[in-house]
Formats: sequence, C-alpha cells, structure tokens
Amino acid sequence: MNFDDFALRIPKIKQLALPGEASHVKMAPDFRIQELRRARDERKNPKKAGVMALFYPDIQNETHLLLILRQPHPKDVHSNQIGFPGGKVEVTDSDIEATALRETWEEVGISPENIEVIRAFSSIYIPPSNFEVYPFMGLCRNAQVFVPQVSEVADLIEVSLTDFLDDTNLFSETLTTSYAQNVSVPAFKLNGYTVWGATGMMLNEMRTLLKEIL
Repeated sequence: MNFDDFALRIPKIKQLALPGEASHVKMAPDFRIQELRRARDERKNPKKAGVMALFYPDIQNETHLLLILRQPHPKDVHSNQIGFPGGKVEVTDSDIEATALRETWEEVGISPENIEVIRAFSSIYIPPSNFEVYPFMGLCRNAQVFVPQVSEVADLIEVSLTDFLDDTNLFSETLTTSYAQNVSVPAFKLNGYTVWGATGMMLNEMRTLLKEIL
C-alpha cells in the first residue's frame, strides 16, 4: 500500500475500540490460552516491557512494518524469536511509551524524534518470562536506515503491509519450544519466518483494526 494513503488513513485507528483478548486468542495455541486463564489469578508482580510496531515507507514509498529476529541467548526464553523492537522498563523511563521509544532507538537506531506514536494497544501477559508487554503503534514518515544492535538483533524483518494483511499468510504449524513439545500453533508466515506466540497475538489485534480503516 502506498505510504501517503496509509498515513492519511491511520489516524482513524485512534477512534476504534480495542478488541483485546478476542483478537489475541485467535492467534494463541490451546496451551497458551489455558496458561493465560490460570495467570489471571496466579500472576504476581509481573515485569513490564514496552514494544513498538513501527510502520514506515520503503524507497518505493510502499508501507512496511518492522520486526526483528532476536539473537540467541541461552538464559532467555524469548531468544531467537521474532518480535518487535522493545524491552524492559528501566527506572529512568518516564512511562512505558518512553520505554518502547528508547528500546527502538537502542535496538534498530531510530530516534524517538523520528517516531510519531499513533496509539497504545492491549497489553499481553507472557507466563514463561512473567512479563506484561505493552505494544504501541508508531509511524516514521520517511524511509529509514536501520542500525541493528548486534548484541540483541540477529536480523531485521521488513514486512510489507500488503503481506501482513494477506489472509493467505495465516496458517498453523507444529512446533517444539523450550517449554512446549510438538504443539500446533496459529501463526503468520512473514518474509519466510513463522511469527507466533505473543508477537502473533499482538499483531492480530493491530491487523484487525487496520482492516477496518484501510
């Protein structure tokens, strides 16, 4: 989609009600739904993180969304997974939006001054790491040169908006993870990567609202 058209329409998303859990569960495997239901009563003092879903034009002025492949870390349950730029709240952050902006700057080299935050989306709790993640949608109005933080980012995944909204890129795959064996998971296939779990759930909420305004 042409970015100029996207930028004109995207403010309408601020007026829409968030579908929240209704959109999340559509991209959640059965075991995760059960975990989330248990977690409503059991979770205590989760850590907080802010992440940024960044939309921007490429050099042909086509709209793209940035995802990252995280570097493998033996002690991190989310390592070597697809996600948004973002990370843990630090005491110096004024709020969670500031966290998402700071982490985006650190991980992919885009300064907060170049990002227009459109809105916050529904937070999601991640039981394996005890994190409550707060996603934001951001807009860069010009083509960007990303500078990945090599200690954290293994690859940049620049997804066209057309592919993100394409229903044929939704599928199910059987996976084995560090905390689940041979499970069928709903997922996106984006740029050859399988995107599932919390990232897929947050993406689905954004996708649901984007389809209403585009």
